[in-house]
Amino acid sequence: MIRNTLPLARQLDMVFRELKEELAHLTSGTVFVQIRNNVVGKFGIRHFPIESKGNELRKMDKGLSEVHQQSIRQTALEAVKLMRWTHGEIQFEFAMRQNQLCTSVCFESNYNMSNLLNKPSEWKD
Repeated sequence: MIRNTLPLARQLDMVFRELKEELAHLTSGTVFVQIRNNVVGKFGIRHFPIESKGNELRKMDKGLSEVHQQSIRQTALEAVKLMRWTHGEIQFEFAMRQNQLCTSVCFESNYNMSNLLNKPSEWKD
């Protein structure tokens, strides 16, 4: 199947499946997905892999469970229904707090000035 024909929700599902192993080792972070013409391009996770308590540094070993990952993926699929643009970035922030998953979604739409300048006489004097 050609990538352009995949619905954005299906592409997001693929993103979260690809990130599954990494999410299994994280308790907080931000999944980012860059979109152009309703097609996912770059995606990944921003996170701090090392936590500290006082002077003690420790690597995070235990991360999100399968249930937590499904919850974030479902949030992402619901969020896509609210999009009203075709170019931009979505950020899915997540954190485990007192054994409960907290999530938030941030939309960022992007525009390109060269596209505006190429429109016929709309902005020209």
